[in-house]
Amino acid sequence: MNTNPEQEAWSRLRAHAASRLGGGFAERVLRSAHGCPPGAWHRLRDAAADCLRPGFADRVLAAARDRLEIPSYGSQLALSALTAAACLAAVILFHHHELAAADARNLAEWSQIVAAAQDLDAGVR
Repeated sequence: MNTNPEQEAWSRLRAHAASRLGGGFAERVLRSAHGCPPGAWHRLRDAAADCLRPGFADRVLAAARDRLEIPSYGSQLALSALTAAACLAAVILFHHHELAAADARNLAEWSQIVAAAQDLDAGVR
């Protein structure tokens, strides 16, 4: 029988691994893959609820509201001013870029007109 050495090595490895597994391994894996039954989750939730004192949710919400800070009028004004300044700077930079591009286009067109006029002038003389 002519066998592939790689297949033989995999078979020996599989046999060795299977000999190391305890009984019922596949059943335990399948049971854990399916998770807990819904009744177990309900019992766990009820047990956790019994550990909390009454009014827990209200206390948590009150603590969160106490820590909530409303921004002051001055900080809102400062943020608005910074936003307006950033927008103005962006508009100025964009305008400068567009103006420089328009100047470059106009200069190129005028250079062509001057070159054509010089050619015509040189042809007349």
